[in-house]
Amino acid sequence: MPVGTQASVKTTRISDLHEDEWKLILANTYHLYLRPGVDVIEESGGLHGFMSWSGNILTDSGGFQLFSLSELRKRSEEGYRFQSHIDGSAHLLTPEKVIDLQRRFGSDVMMVLDECLEQPSDRTRTEESLALTLRWAARARACFEGGNQALFGIVQGGAFPDLRRRAAQELSSMEFDGYAIGGVSVGEPRSQMMKAVRACADYLPESRPRYLMGVGKPEDLVDFTAAGIDMFDCVVPTRNARGGGFFVPGGHINIRNARFRHDQGPIQPGCACYGCRTHSRAYIHHLFKAGEWMAPILATLHNLHYYSILMQRIRSAIEERHFGVWRREWHRRRKLFDSGIY
Repeated sequence: MPVGTQASVKTTRISDLHEDEWKLILANTYHLYLRPGVDVIEESGGLHGFMSWSGNILTDSGGFQLFSLSELRKRSEEGYRFQSHIDGSAHLLTPEKVIDLQRRFGSDVMMVLDECLEQPSDRTRTEESLALTLRWAARARACFEGGNQALFGIVQGGAFPDLRRRAAQELSSMEFDGYAIGGVSVGEPRSQMMKAVRACADYLPESRPRYLMGVGKPEDLVDFTAAGIDMFDCVVPTRNARGGGFFVPGGHINIRNARFRHDQGPIQPGCACYGCRTHSRAYIHHLFKAGEWMAPILATLHNLHYYSILMQRIRSAIEERHFGVWRREWHRRRKLFDSGIY
């Protein structure tokens, strides 16, 4: 999912998302609740009407955002009391209110409120946090009305495989429409993240989507798909683009580097994105050096197109039953790129 935190995927038009055949994007309940507010969104017919997006929308609950605002929030059994980072006003988000907000947004996929822990956290703190997250999940499930909207539970448990398994099993018994794995990619080593995912993925129902939250480097999409994950979101393609980072087969280049000043070739030969079809590396290098607004736009168009094609190829390899072979070849090309041979 491209990330459109505030009902907009940065430096991208809705028509660009449609052109690359994205079907699902992510927006954030915390940010939209504070600005523009649920009343404004309802007046527009929900998020789809507000942003003129005909595809599906998943809204995060805001738990991660509240985790990152540690000085402005206080957690209790009731929920999160916090001060707005915009104007300092006081608010309370409970598991029930988060569901009500997403219902009013018209989200296609809603997420339960959870607590995301800083890493590393000790076992006692992690067990206490997980127990609260599971109680919150049960409260959210109890007030969920169903209909055309889906509700996902979120697996927490920090770095402890047995707690991750316990969370997966208890959430599965609540019969959510899908299941997310949260609390990863928060500064821990990749090996720990892989361990956390593998500890619980097989304990989640195969008949329901499995969603790894906030993870989305190209190698993560490939390797965590192999671990049983179906859905991803991440700011990496758009955030890297704004810094001049372009994803290409096998790796990543930064167009700001001096070696591209006279390079008349496209960013990626054979790429069908607008920037690669139309402009040279030298021109895009110049745009970034000059601080032109078109620079991050062209980079974002390329990266989202790259990610769209990557996901299409992953799906095709799975459907054609040769994903393992495809994955090994993908990593082989990446090693060649890193060594300078590609």
